[in-house]
Amino acid sequence: MDSGPALRDVRCFVLVARHLGFSRAAAELRLSQPAVSQAVGRLERSLGVRLFDRTSREVRLSTPGKALLPYAEAMLESAAAFTEEAARLAVPDKPLVRLAYAPLAGALAARAARRLARRRPPVGVELRPAGWKAATAALAAGEVCAALIGAPFPRDLVTAARFHMAVGHLAVPADDPLTRLPKVRLDRLGRHRLLLPRDRPPGGMWERLAALLPGSHRHHVVAEDIDDFAAALDLVAAGSGLLAAPDPLVRAVRRDDVRFVPLDGAVLRMTYGLAWSPERVSPELMALVQAVQETLWTR
Repeated sequence: MDSGPALRDVRCFVLVARHLGFSRAAAELRLSQPAVSQAVGRLERSLGVRLFDRTSREVRLSTPGKALLPYAEAMLESAAAFTEEAARLAVPDKPLVRLAYAPLAGALAARAARRLARRRPPVGVELRPAGWKAATAALAAGEVCAALIGAPFPRDLVTAARFHMAVGHLAVPADDPLTRLPKVRLDRLGRHRLLLPRDRPPGGMWERLAALLPGSHRHHVVAEDIDDFAAALDLVAAGSGLLAAPDPLVRAVRRDDVRFVPLDGAVLRMTYGLAWSPERVSPELMALVQAVQETLWTR
């Protein structure tokens, strides 16, 4: 028995059983009612059993029909899965790039990934959130193709698509008296502690911030670096210290236990860029560089 017609006959049997009627099954299949009846008849003759008990008023599954229906449904499901998998295998896997990114640059990373997905041919992007040290280590090990990281940029890496994020607010606990001020100056925070990372490279935002604080200021070191600003807000809410907040964080976060007070007289910014190893250049990597640049131009 030919496998093609057999599968069509099985599909007719399942739909007649589902609707308990030949006319409704024929309408769903877009076939004539006689064609559906003939298909069920062929299947019955092939199997040597009667699948339906028919009268002038109704159609009912016979005892063998009830027993065979689950097998028929499983057969159709397997055939559909076979066709779907064959179609997937017929299309070559799209190239993939792995991108590490600082959490603060997550929106840019996501937009670049969407842009590459619409590219022809498309390029897949696997996104990996990572702090500066984790991202540069992943680049060195070849675990990612590129990374959106903050300055300073390692000298052995190529960088492009640099951009800046202004740091124009101070995150403070919601019940702090500072929330009643229209603006706050860093050089007048002698009685307050600020959250700072231990690693403050020359020329970076954290070094400049520390220089603007009062001479006898006592800051609170929270980690080697501060990459996850959203998590650092938990420390602010707990009273561990105040946090210099980049503008994207201020726009994105709404918390009842934290307020953002504008900074007065301080020009602070964080510099980010796309970095990669010159030894691992590929067409997909260059497509990623272009996508990040285009995303920055159109934001």
